[in-house]
Formats: sequence, C-alpha cells, structure tokens
Amino acid sequence: QVRLVESGGGLVRPGGSLRLTCKASGDIGSIYAIGWYRRQAPGKQRELVASISRPSSPYYPNAMKGRFTISRDNAENTVYLQMNRLRPEDSAVYFCNKQSQARGPWDADWGQGTQVTVSS
Repeated sequence: QVRLVESGGGLVRPGGSLRLTCKASGDIGSIYAIGWYRRQAPGKQRELVASISRPSSPYYPNAMKGRFTISRDNAENTVYLQMNRLRPEDSAVYFCNKQSQARGPWDADWGQGTQVTVSS
C-alpha cells in the first residue's frame, strides 16, 4: 500500500510561483513513477501536468512545458512540482498519483489534492 499526500497549494497572484509537494509513504519500492495531475473544474477530466519515473526521467506534455518543473527527493520520499509564471487558467485542484510499472495504468484511487488559485 502506498499513500500519497499533496500539499503546498494556495492563492497566488498572476506571474507568481508555487511549489507543490507530494509525500509518499508505505511501500515506496512499488512506485515506478509519480505524476502530477490537475482538474480545473468539477466534472472536468484531470490532465497530466508532469511525471517523473524511478530513473528520474521527467516528462511534460507539450502544453505544460516551460513553466512547470518536477523533481524528486528520494531521501524524503517526496516529489515536487515547481510552478512559475502562473496564470489564472492554472487554477485547479492538483493531485499526485503513481504508476507501479513503466507504461502501466495510473492508480484508480485519488487523494484530496491541493487547491491552487491564481487570481489578482
């Protein structure tokens, strides 16, 4: 069993930055990759923002390249998402999730996420 807990969200002005934290606990060795997703509105599908795999290879969908940086601290079992030059359209609930193997499915269970609001 693996538990992922997101934190670090909040209210930030356009152009500002935030760093989100995904803390993992439990069977850490079963994790192949951790990804950050976001859902911009209730009922809207979650979209992948970034992921990082055990070999520490980051991946960003084209729409997310440039302002987001994913990193990991293996000693702390933590994955970070650094978000810069934030825009109002980045407002969303951000979730982290995990894969147990390369090209495998993301976990069906989601945590509560952390709310990011970009507004002046």
